[in-house]
Amino acid sequence: MPLSLFSSQIHSSLFADGDLTKLLADGSDVAHMIAFERALAIVQGRLEIIPAQAARKISEKLADVHIEPANLAAGTRSAGVPVPALVAELRKQLSADAGAWLHWGATSQDVIDTALVLQAKVALEILGARLEKLVDTLERQSERHADQLMAGRTRSQVSTPITLGYRIAQWAHPLIDAENALPALRSAVLRVQFGGASGINSAIAPDGTAVSAALALELGLEDSPSWHVNRTPILTLAGWLQQVTSALAKMAGDLALSGRTDIAEVSSGTGGGSSTMPQKANPVQAETIQVLNSIAISAQAGLAAAASPLEERDGTAWPLEWHFLPQMLLAAGAALVHAEELATSLQAHEANLAATLVSNPEIMAETASFVLARNGVSRAEAKDLVAAAAKDPAPFAEALARISPVSLDWQKELDPQQVVAPARDMSARIFQTRRRG
Repeated sequence: MPLSLFSSQIHSSLFADGDLTKLLADGSDVAHMIAFERALAIVQGRLEIIPAQAARKISEKLADVHIEPANLAAGTRSAGVPVPALVAELRKQLSADAGAWLHWGATSQDVIDTALVLQAKVALEILGARLEKLVDTLERQSERHADQLMAGRTRSQVSTPITLGYRIAQWAHPLIDAENALPALRSAVLRVQFGGASGINSAIAPDGTAVSAALALELGLEDSPSWHVNRTPILTLAGWLQQVTSALAKMAGDLALSGRTDIAEVSSGTGGGSSTMPQKANPVQAETIQVLNSIAISAQAGLAAAASPLEERDGTAWPLEWHFLPQMLLAAGAALVHAEELATSLQAHEANLAATLVSNPEIMAETASFVLARNGVSRAEAKDLVAAAAKDPAPFAEALARISPVSLDWQKELDPQQVVAPARDMSARIFQTRRRG
């Protein structure tokens, strides 16, 4: 069995995300930790907390230094974190006078958490661009299919007519919410971490606050009090990622149902073959999105387990974030790629959509009840009349015409085309909620 669907040579082409895998790889992790150490030296030199010459040497040397991740393995096994081994490796690259000022006033958690946030910053740029592209695609498809009638379904049963354009707009709605949430998310999540050993910057007091502010500016992050044991940023990011994958899973689930052989109203994706049944076109991409959402759900629970660290640092909770957060990022990234392909290739099978409406004439029962009520029939009586017409073996409109106490053109009153305008209106309202730019 694979150690991970995201790294398996067999499965990764389906489940993984090349861009995010590279961003979250060991080499990138080390590079972002080095970026923290370099930025720390730069701002401490600027603030005259460490000698300017030492800061300059650290900045120059660490600008292009490369440390092999494997070189940190033994030290990580000993310390439980890679930072002591990394600092030792970096000091080998520096003169003794400069190396003595490296990592001044910082602790391992400052390095690891800020490196994680820097990687999350790039990940959100990637995910945000994909999300915007997907919502754009869904908006175009919603407009393209704005007049395509179909049966709405509630609790798996045919309910009232809607349009395919409206259903597509429903898929976009939670994604628009996620897109709109990105600015606030970045502010809440992309925070610098600088607190020193126990989070109060005691080693460099009273300069901790000034260093934190300068470090945040240097790295393009938000300044923040030390959040060593306040894992709100991680939980906030996880919640947003879950919002995205859940929305994509809803879209994927609907497409899988709509593409069933016995329904075949909508199709999308390339379709996967069967080893024994050549007539099948399995909804592989839709299924994969649903699997990725389930992985994200499990990973979010793991992050919740890490959110109650003990005292000022907890070595039993912290590593859970290193395990589960990358899974959520990779799941969201891959799901967005699959969803874009599904949205782009979406096709309506008009004959099958129409056949569902024709074979369920009572689909207009709600409309019939309200038409009767607007024409002087009590709500209770209208409900009984519509129920009787639905059970009548005659066509629904003919049955209503025969038993209704009011004379109406029931064919006209029950025309499903009446739903197109309100469906267009609701779809437009959904897309108007986007905060563009």
